[in-house]
Amino acid sequence: MAKLKTLYFCQKCGAQSAKWIGRCPSCGEWNTYVEEVIQKDDTQAAGSWKPPTASPGGKTVAKPRVIGEIHYEEESRFDTNDSELNRVLGGGLVPGSLVLIGGEPGIGKSTLMLQIAMSLQQMKVLYISGEESEQQIKMRAERLGPQHPQCYILTETNTQNIFKQIDQLQPNVVIVDSIQTLHSGLVESGAGSVSQVRECTAELLKFAKETGVPVLIIGHITKDGSIAGPKILEHMVDTVLQFEGDRHLSYRILRTTKNRFGSTSELGIYEMQGTGLRQVSNPSEILLSQRTESLSGMAIGATLEGNRPLLVEVQALVTPATYGTPQRSATGFDAKRLNMLLAVLEKRSGLRLGQHDVFLNIAGGLRLDDPALDVAVCAAVVSSLNDLPIPGNVCLAAEVGLSGEIRAVSRLDQRLSEAEKLGFREMYISQFNARGLDLARYGIRAQPVGRLDEVLSGLFG
Repeated sequence: MAKLKTLYFCQKCGAQSAKWIGRCPSCGEWNTYVEEVIQKDDTQAAGSWKPPTASPGGKTVAKPRVIGEIHYEEESRFDTNDSELNRVLGGGLVPGSLVLIGGEPGIGKSTLMLQIAMSLQQMKVLYISGEESEQQIKMRAERLGPQHPQCYILTETNTQNIFKQIDQLQPNVVIVDSIQTLHSGLVESGAGSVSQVRECTAELLKFAKETGVPVLIIGHITKDGSIAGPKILEHMVDTVLQFEGDRHLSYRILRTTKNRFGSTSELGIYEMQGTGLRQVSNPSEILLSQRTESLSGMAIGATLEGNRPLLVEVQALVTPATYGTPQRSATGFDAKRLNMLLAVLEKRSGLRLGQHDVFLNIAGGLRLDDPALDVAVCAAVVSSLNDLPIPGNVCLAAEVGLSGEIRAVSRLDQRLSEAEKLGFREMYISQFNARGLDLARYGIRAQPVGRLDEVLSGLFG
């Protein structure tokens, strides 16, 4: 008979305790400990995955080596046939990597993963689903496009049965939808619990590292936007991707929050269509396609997301405050930074904004924190306050300091090239950026300025 052991796990951070406690000493949350039955039995462990080449004599004992004697070769990456996903991953899918993709329900996580599975025509792909039936997946696959002759569908939630099928099929890529639906026979608790999520992820991690097969797993998120389950889940995987966007809008953004094989500042943009997710290779044209040049309160800012330059539309609405306390609302932009910029406009430029409501929006559903948008935010606010439109061929890229000075931004050459490509003829930049840059080789006229007042007088007279 199996030996049972009862432990208490924090549903917030995954910490464990031998007895129930009211407040978690790890994360400080109250009433988050739940009792779970843990089963540790050697006979049950025989059902878990083991590498087919494991020697009967046991494991090889690792020995310490001098770092100078260690040799390595550059890892060859798998091309996913998706330029946006390749960019976010750092150039492609690394063999043996474990990638976690999280996002809100209905945002398109399963659609993206099935689309990737169907596009890997030269590889054998196993798509494991614990949420949908084979018929439902088939219906979505027919909508997405051409069928993949080596894409196998497995509707199973028990990890022991999954690894048996993997051992027989020998796939090149494994996709799991989702990690919260899997359960292991080694742990006697419900699927989606802290112990089950941790155990199933550990088994998939061991499989990926010892076979070199990349594994992509989908994870649910909580109401506050974090990935459901213990925080250790994000520490165990190699890459954490966040799929963002409004379900009622067509654009989706794929961000990297953790990447052991590349940068964490890259961004992928998709458009949700009836035939699946379409890659957006030039998002600046889409983000600016609906702008109206004759309206006030709109300014174009040049920003960077990773290595990708973007031109975004900053929209501001300034109206007299109906109530005693004026409202300050920002969508896609840091609200605290907006308050700081409004204070700079009042103190350094003499504008009276204390009796006005200010609403700010970054068009397209993007969330940006680049300081280079400071000047665009200030220009949009002044444009709406005075009801004066900004010329349609002007964009801005500079940071604003607390004393009203215009500060330099990084990689201005990429911003200038993107603005020139989209037909802009003038850009306001910091005079410090202009010192080390040959502005004559660009087809756009750069306006070096040192103070915020110079920008406002140049735009509005």
